[in-house]
Amino acid sequence: MPVPGPGYSITVRVEAPPSASAAGDLTTAVGRVGGVLTAFDVVESNADAIVVDITANVSNADHVDDVTKELDSLPGVRVRKVSDRTFLMHLGGKLSVTPKVQLRNRDDLSRAYTPGVARVCRAIAANPADARRLTIKRNTVAVVTDGSAVLGLGNIGPEAALPVMEGKAALFKKFADVDAWPVCLDTQDTEEIIKIVKALAPVYAGINLEDIAAPRCFEIEARLREQLDIPVFHDDQHGTAIVVVAALRNALRVVGKNIEDCKIVVSGAGAAGSAIIRLLLRKKPADVIAADINGIVHAGRGDSDENLRWLAENTNKDNVSGSLHDALVGADVFIGVSAPNLFGAEQVATMADKAVVFALANPDPEIDPLEAQKHAAVVATGRSDYPNQINNVLAFPGMFRGLLDAQAHDIDDEMLLAAANAIADVVDDRLNASFIVPSVFDSAVAPAVADAVKAAARRTGAGS
Repeated sequence: MPVPGPGYSITVRVEAPPSASAAGDLTTAVGRVGGVLTAFDVVESNADAIVVDITANVSNADHVDDVTKELDSLPGVRVRKVSDRTFLMHLGGKLSVTPKVQLRNRDDLSRAYTPGVARVCRAIAANPADARRLTIKRNTVAVVTDGSAVLGLGNIGPEAALPVMEGKAALFKKFADVDAWPVCLDTQDTEEIIKIVKALAPVYAGINLEDIAAPRCFEIEARLREQLDIPVFHDDQHGTAIVVVAALRNALRVVGKNIEDCKIVVSGAGAAGSAIIRLLLRKKPADVIAADINGIVHAGRGDSDENLRWLAENTNKDNVSGSLHDALVGADVFIGVSAPNLFGAEQVATMADKAVVFALANPDPEIDPLEAQKHAAVVATGRSDYPNQINNVLAFPGMFRGLLDAQAHDIDDEMLLAAANAIADVVDDRLNASFIVPSVFDSAVAPAVADAVKAAARRTGAGS
């Protein structure tokens, strides 16, 4: 279901005749092949020709060719150059290191570096806890990946994962003033990853695991939490779970249902799906049914995977079997973190009245949102071009801001639920079927989450 959007934005520089109709001809040509014009700038003009930069959103590489060919076919028009604005944004990377202190003269250098720095080193050697006070550790998070499950791209490796980790670090800084840094590891061995992260930990006050494939991600997170005295957070699991629980709390308010009365179906039993289910169970829903590529997870399937066995033991109270379509019958809520185009409007029609559908597979959801809206009362996706975008950016910046401010040594479910409630509360009286979570650009979100997490950390004794 590709549609033109800013993720595939191009600027086409064209030379055209200086006629009165030139602008209209060019913009009409872009629209004729489905491009969405976002800017039109004359960069050069003379008696013989004008040079124009036409910026447009397109849907894919073939669509770029369609736009340029259509422009080139106009009488007297010549396409000089096509620039991909997404690639231009990434030239040279998206991050840099900027000193917080001035180094203007010998006096500054003597305090920031040798000989003065030796005094600070001795102080930390005598009291290692002072590293949080006297170094970047107090505000720095490692964004760690092995490149094995990057976005919807799969196992593309550490180098190809780096642009995503850079983006993650930029979001940390933008929304919560957390200094995060990409750590892309050239290994997918569980033991080696644990060993490396443990060795790197002295620099950081928190570890954000990212895009590590299940089931390895479960063991890596669990063992690092046991071995480190700083919080370890797998965003694909817990960031997703926080925002889903926040959105569901508000969606159920819209439809007038209590979660204790709801049957919830979760499609996807990997990292995100399992974390969502584990956090939802703290809310005591009437029932949760998990489904994966092999159908409904139940005790009789004989799964060897430890995570699937846990799901079978803790969900599906009636031990039903069958397909995802079977699970949807009578369900109040569907939450998908799996694969595109798994069902249609006819399956939503079998759900309970005032159904809630969260189809979060990206970029193409489990059901076309327009189809889901035919029968569901509230629909959410992971996309930015539909209402109710379920986006981890609502959670992880504020989550880590709160953890760092509390000088937390661990993370627990109380903090995750506190973060979810804080996100839900930001919506307040603006709540309606098309607005169940705040915008990722709402400046109130990260501080609210940080305050809630910091308070929860101190209540549970996980913070200093």
